[in-house]
Amino acid sequence: MVCALTSCSPPDANSGRGLRLPEGNVAAGQEAFVSLSCHRCHSVDGVDLPEEDIPATGIDITLGGEQTVVKTYGSLLTSITNPEHVVRDKYKALIEASGASDITSMMPVMNEHMTVQQLIDIIAFLDDHYSVVVPDYVNHTYSY
Repeated sequence: MVCALTSCSPPDANSGRGLRLPEGNVAAGQEAFVSLSCHRCHSVDGVDLPEEDIPATGIDITLGGEQTVVKTYGSLLTSITNPEHVVRDKYKALIEASGASDITSMMPVMNEHMTVQQLIDIIAFLDDHYSVVVPDYVNHTYSY
């Protein structure tokens, strides 16, 4: 009976299940974030990043802060190494507004420009700035 409940299929070989990165260095991650110019389009909740070298891109996507969904190592890793994997609707609207119809993400793929250590450190830096909040279901008014 257990097979019927779990579908008895082998786990997806491409899933992030079991992914655990080595310890990253939060300070080095912030440095890498700036040196790779991530701060040109992203701010990080609660972090002062240099502004003097940021040309006006018209894009400010805030990372970190309170979230109702847990940001896992796997989701952060995927967002950085494969930015076209999941693009939220509000960012699709930015892309459409820019007139770029041939791209699905405005974020460049940085895989050939960053080291594995920089990636690990950036994930540690970002992970350190997310906090999970539980929605207040008790006091929420539902409309049907």
